[in-house]
Amino acid sequence: MVWLAVALGGALGAMGRFGIAQLIPSVSGEFPWATLVANVIGSALIGFFYVLIIEKGIVAEAWRPFIVVGFLGALTTFSTFALDGFILWQNGQLSTAVIYIISSVLACLLCAASTILLTQRLL
Repeated sequence: MVWLAVALGGALGAMGRFGIAQLIPSVSGEFPWATLVANVIGSALIGFFYVLIIEKGIVAEAWRPFIVVGFLGALTTFSTFALDGFILWQNGQLSTAVIYIISSVLACLLCAASTILLTQRLL
């Protein structure tokens, strides 16, 4: 059953990722906004569900494979982040690549941390 939960969560997360890419179309070699947005949303959501599942036990641990591994694993995309950064770099857009890489890492870390702190305070 865990495999099925991961697969279903992954399907929903992949559809969410695809939806974001449709709303924010990216052209190869340009700033990859869709990837950044998907990763920031996923970072906020993992912070939220970390508090609900791990810290507070409001959501049962049995949901973790579906939500964290499946849904958020498919919604977020480190491999696309790496490829986007490399393509920018390879195309000679060094400053854009550096801005993208640094802003992605910082935004995701800050989003996860701030969501954890906010959720802890609200619950």
